[in-house]
Amino acid sequence: MLEKESLQLLFEALDKLELGFQGMPEFNSPYQLESLRTVLLEVATRMQDNFPYPHPLYVGQMLKPPHPIARLAYMLSMWINPNNHALDGGRASTFMEKEAVKEIAQMFGWETFLGHLCGGGTIANLEALWVAGKVKPGLKIVASEQSHYTHERICGVLGLPFAPVKSDCFGRMDLEALETLLKAGDIGTVVVTMGTTATGSVDPLPAILELRSQYHFRIHADAAYGGYFTLANNLTETTRAAYDSLSAVDSIVIDPHKHGLQPYGCGCVIFADPTVGTFYQHECAFTYFTSSELHLGEISLECSRPGASAVALWATQRLLPYTREGEFATEISHCRTAAVALAQKIQADGRFVIPFSPELDILVWTPRAKSASIASQLAKDIFTAAAQKNLHLAIAHLNVELFTDVHPEMEPDQDKVTCLRSCLMKPEHLEWVEDIWQLLEQVTDQVLADK
Repeated sequence: MLEKESLQLLFEALDKLELGFQGMPEFNSPYQLESLRTVLLEVATRMQDNFPYPHPLYVGQMLKPPHPIARLAYMLSMWINPNNHALDGGRASTFMEKEAVKEIAQMFGWETFLGHLCGGGTIANLEALWVAGKVKPGLKIVASEQSHYTHERICGVLGLPFAPVKSDCFGRMDLEALETLLKAGDIGTVVVTMGTTATGSVDPLPAILELRSQYHFRIHADAAYGGYFTLANNLTETTRAAYDSLSAVDSIVIDPHKHGLQPYGCGCVIFADPTVGTFYQHECAFTYFTSSELHLGEISLECSRPGASAVALWATQRLLPYTREGEFATEISHCRTAAVALAQKIQADGRFVIPFSPELDILVWTPRAKSASIASQLAKDIFTAAAQKNLHLAIAHLNVELFTDVHPEMEPDQDKVTCLRSCLMKPEHLEWVEDIWQLLEQVTDQVLADK
């Protein structure tokens, strides 16, 4: 299951890397190989206590193995261990980060921008909302009730007022509910989610842009999960329109460590207006400078940052450019195709209820039952039984209204329904849909037979 052939390339790359430091006096490593071996094998034993995240039968959480080129480039850079806070600490990796971020910005139609990599979507969203609070001081941040919980928590950290916006029957931000809030005149920023964590729903950005022309708020796009689907060739017309509108927002967050095939943690925040960089200005007596050019530490709330993340991302983009018809875009499209294919099989089985078809590569469903509580228990039982057959799903707790709209016979005896959830985010999932379905069918038969 764990690919190892590519490791042979690492030795060749290390020999080439070493050529760049010829002329330096030699020194011997103080580390004893046998001591390293003992500890490393212990680490391998401890790491066996994991779910099989790289395998196609793991369809639970948002876990996708890094591409071999990203893994190799990251390891190679560890012999240098660059720090992309200042140019002196990561000379080559700083320029590689700028090139990589530029390619991400261009993917969304931006040639002029300000952006950088960071530890992940949480820190990226923190920076975006921090800037939003500077641009619109004292005004409220709003996001869909299906948005990631980090937005409300970040607003608490920043001391910014926050309010949730009701979601519609597709898990998207409800436009009427949003406009009701906007009429109060105290909203500075609307967070638009491009792929919610629970259901993969995409907020209706074109309509929200129309509201902006009337109510004059900022728009921050949280595309941490779904950003790369802008390259997909099989989105619905509505979803495609939302992605095609991303160039009109004020800031975007995307996580290369999700669909971008990168190791954790690699997030990215970009701003349409480069002048927001003035909010980052600081004086520091101990920061060293060998260049008059703006260094990445001057446009980031984080100080020390791993240059290895930039090196890995740059290498991946070099191998798999972000072109509409390229291999990377094709694999993103395969992920949605796999989700739609599995959703069709689940929908055709009368024992399940799907509230809506997947917009991206996440789908949710629950067993058909006479009440929300019974459906929830059946979902938990199927989840447990599936794991015993090495099919690893996830569960989510969603508003009961999402299911009673399509299954009115279900008694809403509780506010939430526990449902099954899968993220088919590996390109290989398209080839494994039938295997996944057969296992799901078997465990469902087993669970229902026991009732």
